[in-house]
Amino acid sequence: MRPLIVIGNWKMHGSLASNQDWLKSVARGMQSGMPAGRKFAICPPFAYLAQCGSLIKEHAIAFLSLGAQDVSSQGSGAYTGEVSAAMLKELGCQYVIVGHSERRQLHHEVDEVVAAKALQVLDSGMTPVICVGETADERNSGRAEEIVCAQVAKQVSVLQDRLADCLIAYEPVWAIGTGKVASAQVAQDMHRAIRLRLAEFDEDVASHVGILYGGSVKPDNAVELFAMPDIDGGLVGGASLNPQDFLAICQA
Repeated sequence: MRPLIVIGNWKMHGSLASNQDWLKSVARGMQSGMPAGRKFAICPPFAYLAQCGSLIKEHAIAFLSLGAQDVSSQGSGAYTGEVSAAMLKELGCQYVIVGHSERRQLHHEVDEVVAAKALQVLDSGMTPVICVGETADERNSGRAEEIVCAQVAKQVSVLQDRLADCLIAYEPVWAIGTGKVASAQVAQDMHRAIRLRLAEFDEDVASHVGILYGGSVKPDNAVELFAMPDIDGGLVGGASLNPQDFLAICQA
């Protein structure tokens, strides 16, 4: 059975002081235990990875792992400003987000680059969280499933059976940071389409890959989303900045 996974993506938010307060609150909230069969992680900005990793250990938050928001597609070299997978591994990261819609839009990352990043993450012993999703125009034109499954197919062509060690995050671009959210059934339908596309390649891979929903997940919609058979958790943006909201989603 696939575990339910909740990953908080802090994006470009945080400070030394607020990070400490956040982790103290979450540590208190997780002391009484969390639902069995679940995994939780946070992805702070690069600048705060060392601090957050230390605080997770200091507060003995056994349920919480560390992740990063991006990674270089290169292993090392003259790539000013880039951060390698090996560096993230040294800092204690277990998850790395690749191909987030904001990276695709603002930095023009294409599927081949996303797959190269995922390979770097896998080779360093971490789990890539591969983001796919469609824009409002693509959905309104009836091409949502076509667009998303084409993105998945690109990952299949490069990663092959190593996809079994990845997570896929379906994030409808039109729902990110807008307050809009796909209905649980709409999200389930796309998650099912992704799993069926993977099954065309390998049914075993399709059954093992966790597929997370990442479009304005909040405490008041998490229960219904997570109840769907092909939704294996959430990639949570804005709501993860509030420790009580994050805890509520983890417990949903």
